[in-house]
Amino acid sequence: MTNDPALQEQEVEIRVVSSLRDIDAAQWDACACPEAAAGERALDPFTTHRFLSALEDSGSVGAGTGWQPQYLTAWIDGTLIGVAPMYVKSHSQGEYIFDHNWAHAYERAGGRYYPKLQIAVPHTPATGRRFLVRPDFEAAGVAALAQGAVQLAADNRVSSVHVTFCTKQEAERGEALGLMLRKTQQFHWLNDNYADFDGFLASLSSRKRKNIRKERAGAQAFGGTIQTFTGDDLQPEHWDAFWEFYQDTGARKWGTPYLTRAFFDIAQQTLRDDMALVLAERNGRWIAGALNFIGAKTLYGRYWGCVEHHPYLHFELCYYRAIDIAIARGMERVEAGAQGQHKLARGYLPTATWSLHWIADPGLSDAIARYLEAERAAVDEEISVLTDYGPFKRIEVEEQE
Repeated sequence: MTNDPALQEQEVEIRVVSSLRDIDAAQWDACACPEAAAGERALDPFTTHRFLSALEDSGSVGAGTGWQPQYLTAWIDGTLIGVAPMYVKSHSQGEYIFDHNWAHAYERAGGRYYPKLQIAVPHTPATGRRFLVRPDFEAAGVAALAQGAVQLAADNRVSSVHVTFCTKQEAERGEALGLMLRKTQQFHWLNDNYADFDGFLASLSSRKRKNIRKERAGAQAFGGTIQTFTGDDLQPEHWDAFWEFYQDTGARKWGTPYLTRAFFDIAQQTLRDDMALVLAERNGRWIAGALNFIGAKTLYGRYWGCVEHHPYLHFELCYYRAIDIAIARGMERVEAGAQGQHKLARGYLPTATWSLHWIADPGLSDAIARYLEAERAAVDEEISVLTDYGPFKRIEVEEQE
């Protein structure tokens, strides 16, 4: 890896901390969300001290989970100038940037892929800064954290370092430092200054507009009511219901849920202002729910589950209600999580996502570099093709509805 010139001028000390209890929350957040110091909402709720602490304190990461915290911290003259949420991984679950084939290939060749180092927000496929650096220390801090992670891997004979769902700017900086860049894609809804949901519908082709109206009407006919709770309106009973939904979805998708029940109890205490929980009630019982996290500019759709199946209710709670919330709050986008081409017809367009990778073994590194180059071209083509199939108008005059 190349050396950042900024590091020639300021000596940066890297330390590893095994628990967020050993890092002052205000100091961490001064790096992770400096905008919050002025009373603003954090751009990214997932890298705040309170969110990462909820994962740790609830046992959703730590012993027995395959996510062992090893937080990177960067210091200049005794001042904390940068942090990174880093974990020692013993598997590749809960990452959403898939490297299982890399692991299998390396192990078939006699190598040992695990453990590896992962700089990420566990169980959370949402784009955000991963090298969390105080303002005015970006050049020195990002380079020090990236180089520090690689040096730790090399010193401890760890196979690899992975930085997942980083920003495009971080991806470009990391590539300049010698990390391999990976491009993938998700489906995001973008707010074109819509006044309301009908304003969004007006931007769609007639056929897609009719289909969404049909789905929303069908969802509303399930025989109950839909409510959105956030902040002090969230109550423990809501988490009792949502835990049941989440367990069902987690068991079907992953075998066991990633988050523990204790996470939601902690979230009620420390994260309720960061969350918007959409719940459907029928005959006095909560039957379905979708959990969103609230950033300053982005609404992040994270979890969905149900105990009764009704036509279109999934689309209504997860996608259309999220758009309603984003428009009402003047937010720029909704990130709807990993995968799911069915989101395209509902106004969510393919959007590039980024990660960075360092592989210790030169042979494996060369093979992955060639793969990533081909994969980037394929992803570019897929984004182009899917965008062309999007639901938005292509001509100015359409048939009347």
